[in-house]
Amino acid sequence: MTDDFTTPPAEPGTASKIVDGIQVASSAVSDAIETGRQPGMPLDIVAKAVREAPLAALGIAFVLGVVFARPRR
Repeated sequence: MTDDFTTPPAEPGTASKIVDGIQVASSAVSDAIETGRQPGMPLDIVAKAVREAPLAALGIAFVLGVVFARPRR
């Protein structure tokens, strides 16, 4: 009879799980941004419009910010 005892593998710590989750989330966001920047996709269209008329884009962003930030009654 032998005393062969193996310890179960240790679970990763909380910090390790959080770091892994952040890496997965940032990878997913990065992939989505790259997909959106392909020619003809929405981010590509917005980027071209901003390059052509940056002041107009800033004005539109300001107006949209005011509309959505205003308290509702």
